[in-house]
Formats: sequence, C-alpha cells, structure tokens
Amino acid sequence: MQSVTGVRRLGASGALAIAAGGTVAGALPVRDPWGLWVPHGSVVTVAGAVLAYAGLTMLVLAWWAYGRLLAKGEGPGVRDTLVTLGWWAAPLVLAPSLYSADVYSYIAQGAMVLDGHDVYTHGPSVLAADSRGADAAASVGGHWTDTPAPYGPVFLVLAKGVVWVTGGTLVPAVLGMRLIAVAALVLIAWAVRRLAVECGADESRALWLAALNPLLLMHVVGGAHNDGLMIGLMLTGLVLALRGRWVVGSAVVALAVLIKSPAALALLFIGVIVVRRGEGSLAQRLPKALLGPGLVAAAVAVAATLLGGTGFGWLRTQSVAGTIHTPLSLSSDLGQGLGALAHALTGAGLLTVKEAVQSLGLAVAVAAIAFFALGALRGRLHPVRGLGLSLLVLVALSPMVQPWYLLWGTAVVAATVSAWDDRIVPVLMVLSVALVYETAPSGHTPLYGFVLAAVACATAAVVVRRGPLTDPGGPGSGGPPAPPARPYASRPR
Repeated sequence: MQSVTGVRRLGASGALAIAAGGTVAGALPVRDPWGLWVPHGSVVTVAGAVLAYAGLTMLVLAWWAYGRLLAKGEGPGVRDTLVTLGWWAAPLVLAPSLYSADVYSYIAQGAMVLDGHDVYTHGPSVLAADSRGADAAASVGGHWTDTPAPYGPVFLVLAKGVVWVTGGTLVPAVLGMRLIAVAALVLIAWAVRRLAVECGADESRALWLAALNPLLLMHVVGGAHNDGLMIGLMLTGLVLALRGRWVVGSAVVALAVLIKSPAALALLFIGVIVVRRGEGSLAQRLPKALLGPGLVAAAVAVAATLLGGTGFGWLRTQSVAGTIHTPLSLSSDLGQGLGALAHALTGAGLLTVKEAVQSLGLAVAVAAIAFFALGALRGRLHPVRGLGLSLLVLVALSPMVQPWYLLWGTAVVAATVSAWDDRIVPVLMVLSVALVYETAPSGHTPLYGFVLAAVACATAAVVVRRGPLTDPGGPGSGGPPAPPARPYASRPR
C-alpha cells in the first residue's frame, strides 16, 4: 500500500465509507421534505456510525502514509497531491452534513436576512413554521436556536443567496452551502501553494498538512463550516501582501474578517510585511504599517456592511460564541473548575471566576501575539509563521474552542514548513489526528468521542516518536529541497 496510487485509493475508500455511514448517522435534519436524509432506526444508525468511524480511520492512515511518502521523496508531486485531494474530497460532496449541524444555522440565518429579520438580535427560532428556512431552523442545535449570528455580513449574504436560489428547501440548500465549502477548499489549495513558494517551503508538503488534512476534509467539506472560506481568503490576502500588493491583500483579508473575525490577526502581520519592505526610517514606515492595513480593512468592512444590508450588529455579537462552554477550551475548563472550588469554599460566584480566568487566558494570548509580531518585525521570524503561531495560541487560550479551529493556524503554518524535522509538524499531526475523532458523525460530542481522541492522540504521539516522518538516511526531508524563500524584506512594494 506504500505507493501514491495505493494510498490515494485507501483514503478515497475511507472517505466513501464516511459518506455512506453519514447518510444514516450524520447530522441529519429534523425534517427533510424529500425523505433522503432521515433516520432509519437505532440499529442502522449505529451501523452507519461504525462504518463512518472505520472510514475515518482509513482516511487518517492514508494521510499519515502519504506524508511518509513525501518525506521519503518517493514521487508525490504537486499534481499527485491535488489529484489525491480531489479523490478524498469527492465522496463527501453529496453526503448530508457530517460532524456538525452548523450548516442548518447558516441556512436559517440566510433565510432570516432574506425575510428581513435582524440576525444580530434574534436567533433562528424567529422564523415562522411556514417560512423559507423553517426546516433548517428546526434542525439547529439547541445552543444556537436563540443565539444571534456571530458571523460577518459577507457570509450572511452568501447564505442569503443560497436560500434565494434553493427556496430554502433543505437538501438543495445544504448542497449549496457545501459548494461554497468546496470553493473554499480550492481557494485554500491555491493559496497554500503560492504562499509556500513565497516562504520557501515545499508545495506538496504544505498541501498535505493544510488541505489533505482529515480534520479539514471532515469539517470544511463534510461539515461545510465557514472557517474554510475565512482561511482561504486570509491566505489569499497574505499571498498578495507578500507580492507587494498589500492594499489589495488587506482588502481581501477584510472579506475574511467579514466571514469570521479571527482573520483580523492577519492585518497585524501584513503591517509587519509593510514595515520590513518599506523605505525610509522606521519612524516613517511604522505609522503606515500600523494604520494602513487597518484603514483599508475598515473601509472595505463599512462598504460591505452597507451593501449587504445586514447592519453593523456583527460588531457586538463577536463575543456570543464565548458564552457557550466547550470542553476543548482550556481557560473555560480551568475557570469552571476554579469557580466551582471558590464557590464551595467562599461562596464566590462561579461565573465571575470563570470569566476572570477566560479574560486572563485572552490576555496571555495577546501577549504571545505581540511577542510573535515583534519577532517578525525584527526579522527573527517570518511574518507568515508568526501569524500561524499567533492563531494557534489564540485558539488554545480562547473561551470557546471547536476541533476545526485548529485549522486556522495549521493552514498558515503549513506554508512555512521547509523540513520534516520542523518541531511543529509532529505537534500539528498529532492534534489533527486526535481532534478528528472528538466529534461523532452526528455532530454530537459524546463521552466516547473524547476517549477515542485520547487514544488517537497517544497512539499518534508514540508513532511520531518511534518513527518520525524524516528520512532515516539524513536530517530533514528525504525529498528534494524546497526552493529558497523569496526575501519578503527586499521585494518591491
């Protein structure tokens, strides 16, 4: 099986098993007028889940084996990797929503915009039973039924367009949102390749870690999460900035921010690129770098919001997600534990302690981001690498963490990996393998999901330690060396 063709077929078989199992065990809607995505009883559901987990394991093994082939230099080039990406993604395109019910929120919010509701004040429950998007609203997860949208106007306009084209009919609407997710995957693949060239990394290696990653395939293609579109636009903005077109790059990043707000971090590092490339003294370059990308992004944000017609309520709903507890958030878990202890000992408010710990976590994240930005400013760290590390730290210390949030920083860092002995590669590999098991195909996070994730994490860590992805014959990659990085500090503005 250790050949490009064999590994490709193994992964495609796994993806097909995931899609087949997900047809009966995925995040099925409460109501499907077409009768395609409906439950078939507990026995069939369990069998479908087992099939999906088996397929997921096949896909993970294929991904790991493909990385091993790349490390040994045994043939997989960019074309091979892109073909493999198509094989692995294709079976998921027509499946129901997998590993998340968020797509139903997207559709319901698009219907709300189309019907004139304020998505930044009300949740999907405001939709009438006979309205477009009512079936999607009925299928929204409990936490989000009455929660205002935390997304920017660009994404809501896209969701509105899907509902307008499909009339809100559930199956076509889900497939419409998935088409957007597939477009995001294509954009990620394009941008990661170009960014890898700019950073002196190997394109196939970057594509393997960023786009072939099972975590991305499951949650961007299978789950149709809008994080994929945010990542693709953010990476594209970085490519443009590194090519000297920082104004256009900042505008593209602004569109990413109007999908999901964490992309705003890229503006800071575009500013670093402007400083490093600018002419004149630091005192002359710094104001332009600090204000320029932000002003461009602000202008685009204002224009897009006015054109979208959704209003500026997205500015006040960015903290909505943080009010929902997720077990993967270290600061929320620690805060809840300390809050419970303080309440038992002193009667202190549990929520007060939890919020304090969450705020402390964000403060530490801000300090780390400042450290990475300063390192990039001084030339000790590539700005793209600094952004990737900053996003990873932000996710680790955020009040709300979902498994697919790891992709924010992973896709960026992947474009900067120039050798397999880069210490961050095994960390991202192990975390990707572990987190892909945490969520069930139905989108729920059962206790056994955490057990599977822990087992996968331990197993992957042992495999990495005993058999790293480096060629035994020498350090780093066994394949051809990556092209030299283009010096971002000296290219024309």
